[in-house]
Amino acid sequence: MKAYTVAKLQGLYWFVTGVWPYLHLKSFLIVTGPKADIWLLYTVSVLITIVGGVLLVAGIRKQVTPELKWLGIAGAAGLTGIDMYYALNDVIWDVYLLDAIGEVILILLWLWAGRKGLAIVQSHS
Repeated sequence: MKAYTVAKLQGLYWFVTGVWPYLHLKSFLIVTGPKADIWLLYTVSVLITIVGGVLLVAGIRKQVTPELKWLGIAGAAGLTGIDMYYALNDVIWDVYLLDAIGEVILILLWLWAGRKGLAIVQSHS
């Protein structure tokens, strides 16, 4: 597996899940449960959509830098921790544990890819 393939997978996953609440909030809430602060949902969604879009474009262009790889890994790790902590403490619905599994798979794919498919950027300073 190459890094740009992982970037495309994560980018597509994050873009779709990030844009979902904007396209159809009602279905998103049916699947993920009620939210006290819709503005916070939209805040997280816009960030997930943006990062997902950047990863997707970088993967398509085969221009995945080490920084983008670590953004993907760190973002997935952060969401995994939040998903697990709050789902296991009954703050959010258990469906978020499925997202945690998906995020862990993405982390493992990034680690498996290693440096394969990373763009080499030359410094011109």
